[in-house]
Amino acid sequence: MDLQHAALRNAGCTRIFTDHGVSGTRAERPELDKMLEHLRDGDEVVVWKLDRLGRNTRSLLALIDDLEGRGAHFRSLTEGITTTGAMGKAMLTVMSAFSQLERDQLVERTTAGMAAAEANGRKAGRREVTMGDWKVKRAHELRLRVSSPRT
Repeated sequence: MDLQHAALRNAGCTRIFTDHGVSGTRAERPELDKMLEHLRDGDEVVVWKLDRLGRNTRSLLALIDDLEGRGAHFRSLTEGITTTGAMGKAMLTVMSAFSQLERDQLVERTTAGMAAAEANGRKAGRREVTMGDWKVKRAHELRLRVSSPRT
C-alpha cells in the first residue's frame, strides 16, 4: 500500500480512500462508498492501477459511467489512462478487458495448482502452524507483561 499511496500523492491526490482487507470483487467496499459520497462535479478519481477499482470489466465500466454521470473524470496511473478524451475511454474499455482476463487466468491457474496438489496427496494452501504448550504459555506471559501497567 505504501507504494500505491506514494504514487497517488506524487500524482497530486489530496484525499486517498483505501479499503483494507476487502477484495475488489466484493460489492461491499466502504471506502469506495465514502469516495463516491465526497465526489463533486469536476473532481478526478485517480487509481494506481485499474484492478484497484474493480476486477470485473462490467462493474468497472459501470463505475466509470457513474463517475462521469456525476461530472467526474477518471485516471489510472499505471496504465496511463484518462477518461477526458475519446481515445482514453476506448483504451479504458480494452485495458479493463485485459485486466479481467489476467484475473480469470490467475484463478484458473490457482484452481489447477490446488487440484494437482490434492491429486499428489498434498494439502493446498498455507501449512498449519503448531505451537507446543510451552510456546502458548510463553506468549501469554509476554502478553501479560505488555498489557499490565508498569510500576
